[in-house]
Amino acid sequence: MRLYSGKIPVIASEIVRSLADSEEIAVTNRPEAELDVQAVLKEYVRLDREITDKAKDLLQKRNLPYEHFGKIKRTMAAEKGFAFGEDGLEWMTNQMIESFMQSPHVEDVFVEDAVLRRRMSDILKKHMAVEEELDEEVRRRIKNLQEGTSTWEIEYGKALDQIKRNRGLE
Repeated sequence: MRLYSGKIPVIASEIVRSLADSEEIAVTNRPEAELDVQAVLKEYVRLDREITDKAKDLLQKRNLPYEHFGKIKRTMAAEKGFAFGEDGLEWMTNQMIESFMQSPHVEDVFVEDAVLRRRMSDILKKHMAVEEELDEEVRRRIKNLQEGTSTWEIEYGKALDQIKRNRGLE
């Protein structure tokens, strides 16, 4: 699962609308509350990119094989109190709940944190599941190439970038 920058406004709008319409939160200014949620999601994307880049740099500096990337990235993320993947959902929802508590645009929260976390996680999962759909579409486009070859890897990257641009994901 991956959070795409292009989906952030849609996700933020849906989260605030869903929570406000179900009267789980009281919002004084919906557009501003959406911007608060967007800020949390943008910070997640920024931190994920930063940690990913630093992990890649460290791999290169230490001349380590790519299979160490995941372990290095997890270690760096833990040092910053950051999480990604399934744990990233918890990080994002915790940050959004904290934002609701601090925001002048959210008047009150009427439900337990666990209820908010579950509702927001469902919305995030729905929008972040795009990655599997993208992979299937890319594989359909390059089905004539043999997987695992350098040509396949290059064409996969090109096709993925094109599909993302067409869908406004990045």
